[in-house]
Amino acid sequence: QVQLVESGGGLVQPGGSLRLSCVVSGRIFSAYAAGWYRQAPGKQRELVATIMRDGSTNYANSVQGRFTISRDNPKNTVYLQMNSLKPEDTAVYYCNLGGVPLGYWGQGTQVTVSS
Repeated sequence: QVQLVESGGGLVQPGGSLRLSCVVSGRIFSAYAAGWYRQAPGKQRELVATIMRDGSTNYANSVQGRFTISRDNPKNTVYLQMNSLKPEDTAVYYCNLGGVPLGYWGQGTQVTVSS
């Protein structure tokens, strides 16, 4: 059974940084694209960033230049480095493996950006 476990969320002041991690159980990690999505209260879940098997990346316009997605295949882990955080980045962040809508999801980690 595939499980995704996120960590690294928390409360941070505007302009601060956080690094999210997502560890994937099982032996399928390197075979799939991975990504981070987020959902703010009252809003739909939206794409933040994706990383393909070959390491190519894609970002939402709202985070381009501030967030960096990366993956470590031997560690079955995908990361999201978030810099210059803004209050509008506040959301629950979800890790995804294999794309939407049929991929695997983590339980989410809360990120709150507030002074």
